[in-house]
Amino acid sequence: MEYRKKLDDIEARFEDLERQMADPAVIGDADAYRKVAKMRSEIEPLVSKYREYKQTLHDLEDARPMLNEADADLREMARDEVTRLEPALARIERELKILLLPKDPNDEKNVVLEIRAGTGGDEATLFAAEMFRLYTRYAESQRWRVEVTSASESSVGGLKEVIALISGDKVYSRLKYESGVHRVQRVPETEQQGRVHTSAITVAVLPEADEIDIKIDPKDIRIDTFCSSGPGGQSVNTTYSAVRMTHLPTGLVVSCQDEKSQIKNRAKAERVLRSRLYEMELEKQQQAIGAERRSMVGSGDRSEKIRTYNFPQNRVTDHRIGLTIHQLDQVMEGRLQPIVDGLTEYYQTEKMKEQGEPGAEAA
Repeated sequence: MEYRKKLDDIEARFEDLERQMADPAVIGDADAYRKVAKMRSEIEPLVSKYREYKQTLHDLEDARPMLNEADADLREMARDEVTRLEPALARIERELKILLLPKDPNDEKNVVLEIRAGTGGDEATLFAAEMFRLYTRYAESQRWRVEVTSASESSVGGLKEVIALISGDKVYSRLKYESGVHRVQRVPETEQQGRVHTSAITVAVLPEADEIDIKIDPKDIRIDTFCSSGPGGQSVNTTYSAVRMTHLPTGLVVSCQDEKSQIKNRAKAERVLRSRLYEMELEKQQQAIGAERRSMVGSGDRSEKIRTYNFPQNRVTDHRIGLTIHQLDQVMEGRLQPIVDGLTEYYQTEKMKEQGEPGAEAA
């Protein structure tokens, strides 16, 4: 394999970091220990996979000479072992190449999830609410935290718009391919003649930016406060706890009224605003990098339909990768992982093709 030297160096680095973590001087320095532990955890999956590769290769090299043994039983055992190990080695090598691909710097980040009803009127708002429930259920399965920043309900109990912060382990890496237009096909409850209607919503997944990524000048911000509306008790409607934050240079406006505390609403609004500004910067960078495919960066083209949810046929289809699952009822309960895995594998393979990796075409 052509990456042995690089992998050997990474393994040596991993062992050095493990020695540092056992050093009393590092253990006594909380910041230094945290930094070393983070670096170790980042390369641990790659090192573990490399060690699995070396062990599998060793076992294969031991088995191959036994194919020439005089004893027929030993030859048969060797054939079985080689038959098992050769595809295993190829699979592990491909997994190693994926782990060696340049990391998306946003993969570790939390996200701002924005869902908006599109064409379809009330039916679109009902589907927007169901999709928010889907992502909430999926977040629960991943042990992520979901905080609603703002929500606008429709007259039929759906959602015209909902914005939420999702925090946890590698949230963006799993949700980044969800951005785009999601189409639903089903018979609305109000439909008297049983006709299937088509509605659509838009989903945006923005990596949450921190102060290091985006610095906001206080002079560029106008903050207005107003009385919250909707559920939450009397205090919600009688105190000026809701916050509207306007970024003057860009005209971006963010509102938050989910919390009873103005301070908490202001903090949430700033997190959303920072993430939207960060996305604008990412889009500028993507336009400047002609060789990098837009879809590979994960922002998605929201003008394109990415997925169709067909309720009469219990079918969900992701049009980007041609994946169809006839378990829509389970997907709507938050079982999104098969789609997430399919998208991740597809875009990893595409990135390998871009870099001219051998075997990427067959992957």
